[in-house]
Amino acid sequence: MSIALITGASGLVGSHLVELLRRDGWQLRALVRDRARADWLAAQDVELRDGDTQDGAAFVRAAEGAQVVFHCAAAITPRGGWEAFRAPNIDGTRNAVDAAARAGARLLHLSSVAVYGPDGRHALTRGAGLQELQPLLPIPDAAWYARSKRESELLVMEAHRAGRVWATAVRPCVIYGPRDRQFIPRVAAVLRAPVAPRIGDGRAMLAIVHARSVAEMAVRAVTNEIAGGRAYNVTNDAPLTVREFHEAAQVGLGRRVRWMPVPVALAQGALKLAGVAMRALHVPGSALLNATALDFLLEDNPFSSERARMELGWTSSVDPQTAVAEAFASCARR
Repeated sequence: MSIALITGASGLVGSHLVELLRRDGWQLRALVRDRARADWLAAQDVELRDGDTQDGAAFVRAAEGAQVVFHCAAAITPRGGWEAFRAPNIDGTRNAVDAAARAGARLLHLSSVAVYGPDGRHALTRGAGLQELQPLLPIPDAAWYARSKRESELLVMEAHRAGRVWATAVRPCVIYGPRDRQFIPRVAAVLRAPVAPRIGDGRAMLAIVHARSVAEMAVRAVTNEIAGGRAYNVTNDAPLTVREFHEAAQVGLGRRVRWMPVPVALAQGALKLAGVAMRALHVPGSALLNATALDFLLEDNPFSSERARMELGWTSSVDPQTAVAEAFASCARR
């Protein structure tokens, strides 16, 4: 029986990994900071190991005897500036590399398409070679999350090239699903308002992927020799437009939304002002309020999962319209 250590096991991708690996007969451990918040993991027969990803010694102890380390923990919208992202995301990944190397375990690093940077998505091309092999553009200093994910992935790949550890990385786009504490709750809050803004014509293809699809790809990558030292985009289950997403969301929430059309120029100005105010107040998630947020609604998904399909045979088993409705229904029950 294979033993896996999962960081971020109570998070979105981590919890779906727990469900998937338990079904396949793995023995599971989770590195947890607070046992009082780990009831769900204990109920899944996951062995709890006390510690934090920034505690290198605890990480090493938790990884002893494991064959695989799934490093899913990351700070996405912490309070504070660069240090609030750097410490958990970069130092935590450095400790993941060290713990996996000492245990002789394979390492799966949950990265992100954020490594392409806020401007990099516009430079990516389809049909001109695998996107994961295309040059990465510089990332602005203020793009803290993107910088932290780029630097942490580089740590992992450099450790693999140096022969310290066998490692691979998966780069999802926006992730959703049951137990989502980020994307779906934020959208649900907007859709529950008396009137919700509608920006654009709703025909753009969204860059979203279900957590179960990401978990399936993570297992496929870490158990396939060819994936060593490589990164893989995992960027959609099937084409889904903004309008289709909104329709499915309404089914899940059990209500019809009253829409108010908002001109794109007005939305751009409002978004800029809101971003400035939120950053000045150090509100979590303020880094997400930028031009990319509107690109998400107005432009087609620029990312491709071609490498995952071509090299590892990955395909999603998720029907996105059904899954979106289920995710919003799950959010509504909380």
